[in-house]
Amino acid sequence: MKIFIDTGEINEIREANALGLIDGVTTNPSLVAKSGKPFRALLDEILAIVDGPISAEVISTDCDGILREGRELAKIHKNIVVKVPLIPEGLKAVKIFTAEGIATNVTLCFSASQALLAAKAGATYISPFVGRLDDISTEGMTLIEDIRCIYDNYGIETQILTASARSPMHFVQAAKIGSDVITAPFGVLMQLLKHPLTDIGLQRFLDDAKKIKS
Repeated sequence: MKIFIDTGEINEIREANALGLIDGVTTNPSLVAKSGKPFRALLDEILAIVDGPISAEVISTDCDGILREGRELAKIHKNIVVKVPLIPEGLKAVKIFTAEGIATNVTLCFSASQALLAAKAGATYISPFVGRLDDISTEGMTLIEDIRCIYDNYGIETQILTASARSPMHFVQAAKIGSDVITAPFGVLMQLLKHPLTDIGLQRFLDDAKKIKS
C-alpha cells in the first residue's frame, strides 16, 4: 500500500519524505489556504521534495472550467494528478482527461456506486472519505471493503485512495482490505511509528549500555 501525506505544510512534507514514509502528496483548497502560500508556489515546493504523485485540486464546478484548470495544472509537471470533485460535470471532465492522458483523482466519494461511476469515467484514483463517514455514525472502512470487492469483481484498474484517514486503525484496516493508497495527515503518520514498548525497550537498552565496561 502506498502512503501519501495529506498536507500543505512544507516542513511536514520534508520530514515525512526524509523518513522514507511517503510516496506522494494530496492537497486541497483548505490545506492550501492553511499554508498561507500561493497555490502554484506551494506546488513547486512540493514537487522539489517528493518524486511521486501530487494531487492538485480544481475549484471549478463546470466541465469547461475543470478542463481549463486541469490542463494548466497538468502542464506544470508529469507528477501532477488533477483532483476533480465527484459531480456530473466532474465525471465529464475526467472522461476527457483520461482520453488526453491526464491523471485524475476523483475526490469526495462517499458511496460504492459513486466509486464505480468514477472508475467507468476513467479515474486514476478514487478518494473515499472514511473519516467523514465515521463523523455521521457510518463505518467508513466498510466503504473501502465494498469498493475493493466491486473493483476486483471486474478487474477495474482505478486505484483506491483511502482519504480522510484519522487514526492508525484506519491505516491498518486499509492495508488489510487492500487499499492501493492511503493519505493521512502528518500527525497520523507519526502515530504509526509510536509504541510504548518500543520506548520502554530503547530506554532499557540505553540504561544497560551505561553499565558496559569500556
